[in-house]
Amino acid sequence: MHIHHIALYVSDLEAARRFFMTYLGAISNEGYHNPRTDFRSYFLTFDSGAQLEIMQKPQLEDLPKPQNRTGYAHVAFSLGSRSAVDELTQRLQKDGYQVISGPRTTGDGYYESCVVAVEGNLIELTE
Repeated sequence: MHIHHIALYVSDLEAARRFFMTYLGAISNEGYHNPRTDFRSYFLTFDSGAQLEIMQKPQLEDLPKPQNRTGYAHVAFSLGSRSAVDELTQRLQKDGYQVISGPRTTGDGYYESCVVAVEGNLIELTE
C-alpha cells in the first residue's frame, strides 16, 4: 500500500500552483472545474511520482494556522542533498517566505529546514 495523494484546500489556487511549480518542480495537470459547485482543483506531480491535489471552493473559512496545534504539521520534500536544502531555503527566504527553522541537523539525524509557505501551511525541506 502507498499514499496516493495528499490534498490541500487553498484560497488562491493559482498562487499555490505557481509556488509548487516554481520552487519544487511540480508538474500540473490542466485542472478540474465543477461549474455547479465552483469547486476547482489541480493535481501536481513531483519527480518522485508523489502527488499533491490543491483545491478551492467558495466560502471556505481560512482560520489561523498556529504551529502548535493538532492536525497535519507539514509536508516534507526531499531535495536530494544538503546543498539543495541550503539553496532552496535561501531562495525562499530571499523571496519573502518565513524560515522558522534550519537548515540544521535535527536530533533524529535529518538535515532540514521548515518554511511557512502556501497560505501559512508549513513545508519541510530535507536532503
